[in-house]
Amino acid sequence: MAHVSDTERKNSPGAQARDKAARDKATPAASKSARRDGAKKEADSPQGLARKVQELKEFFEEAKVELKKITWPSRKEAQATSIAVLVLTVVMAVFLGLTDMSLSKIVELLLS
Repeated sequence: MAHVSDTERKNSPGAQARDKAARDKATPAASKSARRDGAKKEADSPQGLARKVQELKEFFEEAKVELKKITWPSRKEAQATSIAVLVLTVVMAVFLGLTDMSLSKIVELLLS
């Protein structure tokens, strides 16, 4: 079993999330709203807007990198999968239609 130091334990994502939750819980509501107002004012400033634009640009660059990692299906695989979905949809529609019709007839016979 590997030894985990206190520093590693404190810096783990789970510990950081717990610490943030505890801080948020201990923070009064007035302070939270003041923080939101401050963040709102910061976003309205030219520096805040430039930062947001930069963050958006980074997001799309990262998304582009992730899209390149995807192994897309071939045309043949996509067609085969689509046909399987259509066939299953038709089979289920027929099954549910017949079940509904059968149960309706049974209820009709019981009530008449």
